Amino acid sequence: MIRRIGFIGLGLMGTPMAKNLLKAGYDLKVHDINRKAVDEAVGLGAKGDLSPKEVAASAEAIFLSLPGDSEVEEVILGKGGILEAEKPGSVVVDMSTISPLTAKRMAEALQKHGMEMLDAPVSGGQEGAREGSLTIMVGGKSEVFERMHPVLQKLGKNVTHIGGHGAGQVAKAANQIIVGLTIEAVAEALVFASKAGVDPEKVRKALLGGYAQSRVLELHGRRMTDRNFEPGGKVRSHKKDIEIVMSVARELGMCLPGTALLSHLWNAVAGQGGLDWDHSSLVKVLEMMSQTEVKKSAKSVEERA
Repeated sequence: MIRRIGFIGLGLMGTPMAKNLLKAGYDLKVHDINRKAVDEAVGLGAKGDLSPKEVAASAEAIFLSLPGDSEVEEVILGKGGILEAEKPGSVVVDMSTISPLTAKRMAEALQKHGMEMLDAPVSGGQEGAREGSLTIMVGGKSEVFERMHPVLQKLGKNVTHIGGHGAGQVAKAANQIIVGLTIEAVAEALVFASKAGVDPEKVRKALLGGYAQSRVLELHGRRMTDRNFEPGGKVRSHKKDIEIVMSVARELGMCLPGTALLSHLWNAVAGQGGLDWDHSSLVKVLEMMSQTEVKKSAKSVEERA
């Protein structure tokens, strides 16, 4: 049974996941370049002020929640990284969203040192991370998945073994295609309603009762009409994820026209200085092109008060 866990990457998603592991009673050691995040975890019972190598040296499993491919590579392969711990039998569980090709390459590097790896990207945002209700898509050996499954269940309610190394990242890429294009569809619909002179918030509420109903319409549509773009899921992250999708699609010789449009729209949001806005802010680009703003009427504000 796994008891000693390392956690590297205490950002928007990593911090609540680490807290859930502490609540579950695991012996947790943490590392992050953000000292404040480390201190917060230490205040809850973790051990901190450690390098990735030091975290990995005494851990049975090392969880990663990092911004992208380069950070994952640095933490695993770099100076003072996980490989230098030389800890055969331990498992790296990478919950970052990276390229499937990078995931496979990291797994191969770790296996040469007797270590195992699961790529286990997540969906569900900060709320899911806080509540331990994430969807976790896992790639790697089935026996390693079974070993780590009890721990993963402390972080997510829908934990699925997809296939071999990289398969979890493929599933996450598919997730980001669907979520991104649904955000774009909701944004288009609400901009359309607003430009036509109809209260977009009332339209949003009405559509929640039909086939258009979705979590994106419910949550991100509400963000659009509330003009609340404080990040839950950042444009920076979704833009990066879609760039991964387009890169893999090129290698596979695929045409993904909707995803290509989405990539352009994320670039447009970035051009407005929105990399750290919530990804529902994609609506701002469509508003600019249509010269309108998705905003509920004063009457709708009164009705909700």
